Amino acid sequence: MALSRTRSAAVYGIEAHFIDVEVDMYPSSQRDIVTVGMPDVAVRESRERVKSALINSGFPYPNKGVTVNLAPANVRKEGAGFDLPMALGILGAMGVVALPDDHLFVGELSLDGSLRPVRGTLSIAVAAQKSAMKNLIVPTDNGPEAAIAGGVHVYALQHLGEVVNFLRQQDLFTPQPRSSSSPGLLDASPIPDYAPDFKDVRGQTTAKRALEVAAAGAHNVLMIGPPGSGKTMLAKRFPTILPPLTFDEAIETTQIHSVAGTLPKGVGLLTTRPFRSPHHTVSEAGLVGGGVGVPRPGEVSLAHHGVLFLDEMPKFQRNVLELLRQPLEDRSVTIARSVMTLSFPASFVMLGSMNPCPCGYHGDPTRECHCTGAIIQRYLAKLSGPLLDRIDLHIEVPAVAYQELRTKDGGISSAEMRERVCAARAIQQRRGFYNAMIPSSELTKLCELDAAGERTLEMAVRKMGLSARAHDRILKVARTIADLDHADRVSSKNLAEAVQYRSLDRNYWQ
Repeated sequence: MALSRTRSAAVYGIEAHFIDVEVDMYPSSQRDIVTVGMPDVAVRESRERVKSALINSGFPYPNKGVTVNLAPANVRKEGAGFDLPMALGILGAMGVVALPDDHLFVGELSLDGSLRPVRGTLSIAVAAQKSAMKNLIVPTDNGPEAAIAGGVHVYALQHLGEVVNFLRQQDLFTPQPRSSSSPGLLDASPIPDYAPDFKDVRGQTTAKRALEVAAAGAHNVLMIGPPGSGKTMLAKRFPTILPPLTFDEAIETTQIHSVAGTLPKGVGLLTTRPFRSPHHTVSEAGLVGGGVGVPRPGEVSLAHHGVLFLDEMPKFQRNVLELLRQPLEDRSVTIARSVMTLSFPASFVMLGSMNPCPCGYHGDPTRECHCTGAIIQRYLAKLSGPLLDRIDLHIEVPAVAYQELRTKDGGISSAEMRERVCAARAIQQRRGFYNAMIPSSELTKLCELDAAGERTLEMAVRKMGLSARAHDRILKVARTIADLDHADRVSSKNLAEAVQYRSLDRNYWQ
């Protein structure tokens, strides 16, 4: 037997696609492995890993030339995950082992034949489940992650020799058990006792209320205030009032982190909402994704179903910030490259913070600001109008008074806020979407105003010079406030509070 075929998979975006690994042997004095099918450097280098792994595992190495074809040939292949199926393909071509068509193999080989973990295993397991594959063989460290998908037998093995023994005597091996995480357990997950709590924050009642509204409707927030006023402290406590992940959300979030290689070792499923806080020196590819070869997810996708916190937003490069406009609007990001175009999910709540001026004390009653008007305008101009329009709530976070700092009671706790947020989101889920994502066709019906509300909104739009997008976002925020009050209609009071959260449009940028 000189020709064999086995199955593997490659991940593009967060979706896995099956790859046929075909191995052919032919008489040659070179005894070399040639890989075709648009392999990248890591795939081409696999010939040395495969050769050493076979010899060091005690298997014969063919005294022939070997051609490995990764099909389809018109799709770029990258990474070391094809090492295991290539080695098995060679053994299959030599007649050492039989390779079933309903088995999927993925794994990197060490020189001694042991298996190293690879990225994107959960996506591969989901694809195997949808295609009714019988067995999925992965490295040991990828076992808990792959088993989460369910519907396919996952065997987590640690050595090439163990994989061969599995193919010869499958009855001696037990599939990887599925994690104990389930939809019911996720939905009931409490806030950990060690998590930061909003009751630790002294003062800032208005900011806390605004963040509760933002969490209830999945709205984006920009906080403006002097250094030390608590902006970062508030942001770090924001995830504690968000509802727990649903099982489907957890699967999708874990897929992204698996593809990016940020999934903690031994973790099968991410059960808490991600909180990403990139440094202001982050590059375009680091923020929205990209890179050389097959694009990788960036921070906006790693924050999917969670929070993206941009501290000191004016310090970020303006061209980097402008890239946020698409994911904030579309809840996804599309990356076009010469080799392929991929879309990554990016549905997150963005929290931004900034000082009112470069020195940080413009408008502070206790400290003097040394910035001129021109300097302040240049500083504020780093955030463009179109980007600000996509941020629903602009709130001021002033310095905390001494009396508030010394009080023993920090006010409402995260658990109480989370309970109200979950109740408001339950109302929205029955409509089929969160308020930040209300489609234009539904906005008029869901945000119907009385005469007083119409006058309030008209006055705000005229005096503040708001755009059509800002007008719509005020209505969406007002709808969220009404949901927190369990009201069927948006009242003029709800609308007035929503307008208040856009008042910084007038105070700072006009």
